[in-house]
Amino acid sequence: MHLHHSPEAPVADEIDFETFLRADIRIGTVIAAEEFPEARKPSYRLRIDFGPVVGVKKSCAQIAANYVPDELVGRQVAAVVNFPPRQIGPAISEVLTLGFADERGEVVLFAPDVKVPNGSRLF
Repeated sequence: MHLHHSPEAPVADEIDFETFLRADIRIGTVIAAEEFPEARKPSYRLRIDFGPVVGVKKSCAQIAANYVPDELVGRQVAAVVNFPPRQIGPAISEVLTLGFADERGEVVLFAPDVKVPNGSRLF
């Protein structure tokens, strides 16, 4: 499956609400961010604290165009926490950090506009 990330991407196939609820999307706070030079596209390795139920998870994110590691630490982000882990080069990505494409097609992270408890689930 190829995903289109631009604002001109076609609308995805219709799903029912129960299918949507199977995606467990939660808020976590970035506790560590480092460059990931082995990645094909400029990326960072993140450690994100999703609170007591989910815990701390690793994510590889192609967000280097709009962020530097130091400004990511302490920031809340949204991620899908119930995908199986993926091997990305030498790293494991346990969650999919969510974002939207800017006008250049680069990722802008998706986050709440006020702080919420780590582990809060999207509904």
